[in-house]
Order: sequence, then structure tokens, then C-alpha cells
Amino acid sequence: MAVGPHDYKEAVKWFRLAAEKGNRDAQHALGTMYENGQGVKPDYVLAYTWFKLAAHRGLADAAAAQSQSEKQMTAAQIAKAEALVRNWKRK
Repeated sequence: MAVGPHDYKEAVKWFRLAAEKGNRDAQHALGTMYENGQGVKPDYVLAYTWFKLAAHRGLADAAAAQSQSEKQMTAAQIAKAEALVRNWKRK
């Protein structure tokens, strides 16, 4: 059975809910979806942000994914993602 765009959008919705509550697996999954443009517009800044948040919670795969996505980004994009991480942690 093929997975369609609606399925990805629904997955993003549920992953975001769990990610915002601090679930590291959902944060990693959401980062992957942003990196690959599944259910959302591709966005390395948001992918990096979610990967870094998951990595801070001890998920080794997320740290590796963050490092990999960083290679695709400009210094300005990295700075923007780092600011998002800092702001998210303050919430």
C-alpha cells in the first residue's frame, strides 16, 4: 500500500503534538519529515532544530542527523536554527 501526501500530513500533525511535549522520538521523526519534505515543505532549519532538540534529550540518531543536515546549511541557516532551539528550551 502506498503512502500518500494526506498520510504524511496526518503524521506531521501527531508527531508535532508529541514533539512539542518533549518526546525525543517524535522530535527526530519530525526533523526527518522536514528534511525530506514529507507532509511539509522541506526546511533544513526546522529539521536541524528538531534534530538538535531530540539530541539534547539523548537520542544518538538525532545527533547524527543534525550533523548531517548541518552540512547542507549555510551559516545563517544554522544561526537561525540555533536561535529556535534556544527559544524553544525557554518555553
